[in-house]
Amino acid sequence: MEVLQPTSWGEALAAKQEHPEAVPLAGGTDLLVELNFGRRRPETILDLTRVAELGRWSRGDGEVRLGAGVNYALVIAELSTELPGLAIASRTVGSPQIRNRGTVGGNLGTSSPAGDALPPLVANGARIELASTTGSRVVPMDEFCTGPKANVLAPDELIAAIHVPVASGPQQFSKIGTRNAMVIAVASFALSLDPTNRSVGTGIGSAGPIPLRAGDAERFLEGVLDEANLWDDRGPLPETAVARFAQLASDAAKPIDDVRGSAVYRHHALTVMAERTLHWAWAEYRDVN
Repeated sequence: MEVLQPTSWGEALAAKQEHPEAVPLAGGTDLLVELNFGRRRPETILDLTRVAELGRWSRGDGEVRLGAGVNYALVIAELSTELPGLAIASRTVGSPQIRNRGTVGGNLGTSSPAGDALPPLVANGARIELASTTGSRVVPMDEFCTGPKANVLAPDELIAAIHVPVASGPQQFSKIGTRNAMVIAVASFALSLDPTNRSVGTGIGSAGPIPLRAGDAERFLEGVLDEANLWDDRGPLPETAVARFAQLASDAAKPIDDVRGSAVYRHHALTVMAERTLHWAWAEYRDVN
């Protein structure tokens, strides 16, 4: 096994062009597990941990640009105000050691439907910046994952950054697993309320071949909030509307039976999580002066 260790972004892109088969290594929290269990044995590994610019973030034009190497601990410590949904999800990732190593870009690159960072990125309309030696392109998060552990990355491309709109309202994330901590999600749900654009965003994890958006649930809740003028007067949500939103969110899922849970259980769990996250988010919105 050959390990390439570029020290700059330009060197990393050149290495990927020369070795398109190379598997990127960021935090290593996914790849090293596969190596240790003998599930994968790539001929070439592209170690990106020495590329300093990947671990930085910046803010401008109403969004945060997260370098692909930004880890979960940094999101929690520095971006809980700008990206609260992603920060909440980051707190559910593994142990402190994993949060210090695991990266948002690595979670994207793995493209597992159970990736904890993915539902908030879907809910918030994130865009993924991909780069190669020939240029760069930006792909909507809704189009990035194409199947379980599959995505649109070309052989010579690397994930450069994630562009996420700065929150203008409350965001929430909920995850159900087989125990309380350090667990892969059986199902997860992200919710974003955007009073500036009067829009609702959702993201479903671990209940389909890719992270999913509950479009019917979003449109239903937007209609309720507009028709009752709730964006402005911040009154209580009708419980019938909350229940309907939760059911529509569950209906958007495409779960399967596996060792972590049944499809029926995942549908039920999503109904509960959608209802709870909406209650939490709306209570937060009503408390804002």
